Amino acid sequence: MSIQKLAEDEDLPEQLRIRREKRAALIDNGVDPYPVSVPRTKSLLQVRAQHVGLEVDVSTGVIESLTGRIIFKRDTGKLAFATLREGDGTELQAMFSLDKIGQASIDSWKSNIDLGDIVSVTGEIITSKRGELSILAISWKLASKSLRPLPNDHKPMSEETRVRMRYVDLIVRPEARTNARLRPAVMSSLRNTFAKEDFIEVETPMLQVMHGGATARPFKSFSNAYDMDLYLRIAPELFLKRCVVGGLERVFEINRNFRNEGADSSHSPEFAMIESYQAYGDWKSIAELTRLLVQNAAMAVAGSHTVTYHDGRQVNLGGSWREISLYDAISESVGQSVTALTTMVDLKTIALELGIKVDPRWITGKLAEEIFEYVAKDQLIEPTFVMGFPIDTSPLVRAHREIPGVAEKWDLYIDGFELATGYSELIDPVIQRERLVEQSSLGTKGDLEAMQVDEDFLRAMEFGMPPMGGMGMGVDRLLMALTGLGIRETILFPLVKPEID
Repeated sequence: MSIQKLAEDEDLPEQLRIRREKRAALIDNGVDPYPVSVPRTKSLLQVRAQHVGLEVDVSTGVIESLTGRIIFKRDTGKLAFATLREGDGTELQAMFSLDKIGQASIDSWKSNIDLGDIVSVTGEIITSKRGELSILAISWKLASKSLRPLPNDHKPMSEETRVRMRYVDLIVRPEARTNARLRPAVMSSLRNTFAKEDFIEVETPMLQVMHGGATARPFKSFSNAYDMDLYLRIAPELFLKRCVVGGLERVFEINRNFRNEGADSSHSPEFAMIESYQAYGDWKSIAELTRLLVQNAAMAVAGSHTVTYHDGRQVNLGGSWREISLYDAISESVGQSVTALTTMVDLKTIALELGIKVDPRWITGKLAEEIFEYVAKDQLIEPTFVMGFPIDTSPLVRAHREIPGVAEKWDLYIDGFELATGYSELIDPVIQRERLVEQSSLGTKGDLEAMQVDEDFLRAMEFGMPPMGGMGMGVDRLLMALTGLGIRETILFPLVKPEID
C-alpha cells in the first residue's frame, strides 16, 4: 500500500476506515466482497407469502437461499441474529447457530459483517421460539460490503440530505419507498384513463429550435452538428397541436419539461408534465377529463377518492368540483369591482394597498394574476377550477365567448397550489399570428418568458385546426395532491446544488 493511500485512510472517519480494513482483510483471505453472483431462490416477500400462519418453533424442512440488506444485527456466544430487508421493504430474521455453520463461519460473520452489508443466506425456513418467521443458516455469503454506515433512528437524515442521497433515503425510510412506487401506479392510471377515452400517446421533441407553448424562461443549448442554438422544451403544446391538425384528434404526452426559473416547494427546473388535446372539445370538456384523471389516480393509489396526506390530513377529491371566477375572487377579496377591463393604474393602486411589489415589466393581465395569487391562492384547499384568465397572458387561448378581455382558460387548485391548467384553444391562424407577434415584441423589451413567432406552427394552423380543448398538468404536482408532500419529495432525484467541501 502506498504512503499516499495510508495517509488517505488515516484521514477517514473511524467507521469508514474500519470498514475499509474489513474489505481489505476479506480480499487478503481470498473472499471477494463484491462477487458477480450469490445464491437466491426466492424473494423475502415470496417466502413470507408461502409460510403464512406457521405455529411457534416449527421446522419446515424447506431450504431456501435468500438475500437482503442487514438492518439489524445482534451477536451472542453461539448464536447470532440479523434482520434482512429487501428493496420492497419486506424483512425476515436470519439466525446463525454455531452447530449449523461452524466456528470459522460464525466468527467471520461476527467480525466482518456490518449493518448495511448485503448478504445471501442459505438455510431452513423455520419459526423461532417467539414465533418469528426466520431462516436458520447452514451457510452465508457476502453479496456487497457497505463501506459507509447507515443513518440510525437516533440521528435521522435531514430533508436536504434525503433529497441529496435518495439512495440512502430509500434504504432506511419506508415512506421514501412508498413514494417511489406511487409514481408508476399514478402513471399507469393516467394512461389507462386516456386509453378508455380514446386518446393516443405520442412523443414530441425535447430539443427545440425555438421555445413555445408556455410563457417561461427556457434553458438554452447548442448543437455542434447543426451549428445552431437549441432550447430545452418548456412545453410540448405546439407539437401536440400539430398532431391534431394531422388528424390525431385525441392525443396526450407524458414528458419532461425544463424551465429556467425559481425552485421552491412547488417548482422544480426539471419536471414531469402531462399534456392532452381533444378535438371538438373546449375548456369545459377538458376540465371533466382532468377531474376524471385525478380521481382515477386517487383510486389507484388510495382505493378511494379521499386521500390521506403524510401529516394525517384527509382530502376529498371526489364528486364534482367547485368553480370560481378569477375576477370575482379578486373583487370579493379587495372589496371593489375588478374586471379584465380594469386599468393598469387601478390595479397598481390595489397592489400597493396589498403590499405587492409590482415588476415594471408586468402587463395588465400579469398584475391581475399576481393579485389573485396573493389574495386567494391559500384559500383554495378543496379542488377548485379558477375560471376566466386575462387574455393578454393567454396567447394560445380562445377569447371568452361572452366576457371581454377574458380567455377561456382555467387553473385547477388543490391544497393551495396550481395543479393543472386548461383551455379552449385558439384555432384562428390570423389571430394566433397577431398574438405571437405581440409576445415577440414583449421579448424584445426584456421579457425573458415571452414566446417567439413559430412560423412552422402557424403554417400548420393554416391547414385547418379543429376546435379543441387542451390541458397541462404537472405529474409531480399530482403526486403532491395525492400525498401532501413538497415537490422535492415527489421527484425521485430532484436537481440540487453540488455539495461544498
